[in-house]
Amino acid sequence: MDPFDDSTLTEIAALICGDEPRMKRRGGWELAGFLRRAGWEDAPEHDGSARMTWTKETLAERQDDDVEDIKRVILRLADRREYLQQPDDYNAVIARLQDILALEGLRVDYSKNRPVLIDYDPDEAPRPQRVELKVAITDLVDDPDLAGAVQLRLDEARVCQEHGAYTSAVIMLGSLLEGVLVHAADTRPATQPLARTRNIPLQALIQHAHDNRWIDQDAKMASDLLRTYRNLVHPLAEKRARHSADFDTADLCWSTVNAVLNDLAASKAP
Repeated sequence: MDPFDDSTLTEIAALICGDEPRMKRRGGWELAGFLRRAGWEDAPEHDGSARMTWTKETLAERQDDDVEDIKRVILRLADRREYLQQPDDYNAVIARLQDILALEGLRVDYSKNRPVLIDYDPDEAPRPQRVELKVAITDLVDDPDLAGAVQLRLDEARVCQEHGAYTSAVIMLGSLLEGVLVHAADTRPATQPLARTRNIPLQALIQHAHDNRWIDQDAKMASDLLRTYRNLVHPLAEKRARHSADFDTADLCWSTVNAVLNDLAASKAP
């Protein structure tokens, strides 16, 4: 691996220190522990000087000896296990890290729940989704305010996926799916009524849409899978499942949402 640019090391040092809003902050006494968790041998202890300056100089010195140690730091920054107590901090860190790495022609991906560095070409076309969205949100949702909120979630889910925040993308997609199904239940005539009218779980909304033939069987089955993945928003559920969202997870959820939206549009009364 080629050495990283000096400005890249500065940005990585800033992520380690975590002084910016919504970043995981590490005190001086925590820096050596982080480096050890990253896999450094003989990680130096912080000497009490300015954390940012010390961290940048330490990275630069270590890169001169072994650039692989910088890779180890990057992968630890992207490791969800580093954020078990602060899961919200992970999303901000990984989004910033992906922006930094893009300038080096790299990005973080995930294999078997562990981060890996892969080559990245910003000019390369993204991988196509299995099912394409063929309708606009406004074709499904008559309420302009609600349509805007749903479209915002669609846009944010896309940004999350592009920056490797796959769990966040799945959460956004689950929220979007729930919103359009609630709207359909509220506004469409139904031959099979809902058993309850408040605090309706997503599973019941999916079944209701299928019972009334608003979505096909394949969309229903896929939606049940998305619901399962969305529940991994809870760290303990993710730990029990021994699975965290990766590109393929988010890609499946995108295709699910697209299939449901396409079905809802096709079944909407003119």
